[in-house]
Amino acid sequence: VRRHYYDASNMTDAIMALSILSHLDLPLRHEALDHFYTRWQDEPLVLDKWFAVQARAVRPTSVATMWALLEHPKFSLKNPNRIRALIGSFAHGNPTGFNRKDGAGYRLLADQALAIDRFNPHMAARLLGAFESWRILEPERQAKAKETLANLARAELSTDSYEIVSKTLGAT
Repeated sequence: VRRHYYDASNMTDAIMALSILSHLDLPLRHEALDHFYTRWQDEPLVLDKWFAVQARAVRPTSVATMWALLEHPKFSLKNPNRIRALIGSFAHGNPTGFNRKDGAGYRLLADQALAIDRFNPHMAARLLGAFESWRILEPERQAKAKETLANLARAELSTDSYEIVSKTLGAT
């Protein structure tokens, strides 16, 4: 996979190899991610792929990785593409990280959605749609998701976000 990444002659091959490497717990993972970032850091749409690959990586440290990436100088909550790439990819594309047993993935999404809801309610509501399947989870995760949704329902939300949260929480 390493060779495939470095020998890739097109973006599709490079990003696929990087996606596979992103799941590994080896120095090779960091090497490839750093290489990709260095090469493409000035290309916003390609950099979105770099954020998304890391957000979707199934790793025990995915929530910690997310918090670190949220502080990255190239990340901004004011950039909808970057939000979709990072937060959207995590919430909708990393069920292992998002549905962590301790609820950390739910809290991360809730915190970010609350911040985004102040200036982009449509984006926040779309992100909160990741909670739609909370009732099919096993009881411990279900309880954490429900608690997070209940806390969101008590927060000051836009009409869009409140509608998603209340419908998701009240769905049968």
